[in-house]
Amino acid sequence: MLEILFVLGFFFMLMLTGISLLGMIAALMVAFALMMFGGSLVIVIKMLPWLILAVIAVWIYRTFVKPDEPKYRRRRLP
Repeated sequence: MLEILFVLGFFFMLMLTGISLLGMIAALMVAFALMMFGGSLVIVIKMLPWLILAVIAVWIYRTFVKPDEPKYRRRRLP
């Protein structure tokens, strides 16, 4: 999937700039940026279920396990 994005970005940029050394460098830069964005998006989507699971686990833990009052705090007298 990401390889298709790279090739499409490369050829699209070559169509805009023409075939020259500067055009090739610009096309590689645009294709690289497109690949970085696509890869980051895929990683976020791939990790999303695990992140949601971690949030649910912490929420359940904090619901059932109440932390004790710290010993270093003094209680106020009425």
